[in-house]
Amino acid sequence: MMAYEGRELPRPGAELVDQGCGFDLGTMRRRDLLRAVGLGATVLGLGGCGSTPESSTETPATVAEIPDETAGPYPGDGSNGPNVLNQSGVVRKDIRPSFGTATGTAQGVPMTLTLSLKDLANGGAAYTGAAVYVWHCDRAGGYSLYSTGITGQNYLRGVQIADDAGEVTFTSIFPACYAGRWPHVHFEVYPGESSITDSTKAIATSQVALPKEICDEVYQQAGYEASVTNLAQVSLDDDNVFGEDSGALQLAVVTGTVAEGYVASLEVGVDTTTTPTGGQLTGDGAPSGAPPAGAPPSGGPGGPDGPPPSR
Repeated sequence: MMAYEGRELPRPGAELVDQGCGFDLGTMRRRDLLRAVGLGATVLGLGGCGSTPESSTETPATVAEIPDETAGPYPGDGSNGPNVLNQSGVVRKDIRPSFGTATGTAQGVPMTLTLSLKDLANGGAAYTGAAVYVWHCDRAGGYSLYSTGITGQNYLRGVQIADDAGEVTFTSIFPACYAGRWPHVHFEVYPGESSITDSTKAIATSQVALPKEICDEVYQQAGYEASVTNLAQVSLDDDNVFGEDSGALQLAVVTGTVAEGYVASLEVGVDTTTTPTGGQLTGDGAPSGAPPAGAPPSGGPGGPDGPPPSR
């Protein structure tokens, strides 16, 4: 009987290195094996130890449903005053300029936002054909259509239709941080383009949170001065929208630089089998609040002379 280090060789006529996976694993310590061939190769080798290959039954990780949130006081979807969604030209990728008869353009650090929609009622498949309405404040914290001095503008608002991958992409600017809220982007999801003029048909309403380290970089730039102070007074944990879970499902992944602009992305799970609870609507289908009295100050909602946004 042939043996090695007191262990019987399962293949006496073969070289030591050809005694089989089970013998090798019993002889070599795990750290030596990892050092010799690397973790990836080790896993592969372990998979080959069995005499019968096993087929993989692994399925992609399930995307969680995006939390329903309020549309806030300044949606511009007809639920609280003006409705930009019934205007020709609202379906567009670049939302920095106003459209129609308005001529203003929002200035600020460039940001591209991509939302990847997953249809949870269809096994998490790409939600092709869904319409997404996005809006957010400008670098001074003001909302077009509502804030003092820009009620005649409709910039930083627009709709895109999800492509075959379920993605919509908007070219915009990085929004400000105004008093009382973490920096964010609002969005509504509709079944398709034909339904966007009626806010009651939104199947999801939520918000995108932006990472602090990126906000810190952006807010050092001209035009964002007020955001430095405002950001220092809020946190994701305490925000009245993201605070429940620190924006776990709503915090965008952001890359880029101030000079080249930023790219923000978020995966959005939409479940049409659940009843939407966000937006501006109450259970009877009526708007939950009248348009804000007057308009927010030019410095943005929540300023000393304007109504503080609860959401």
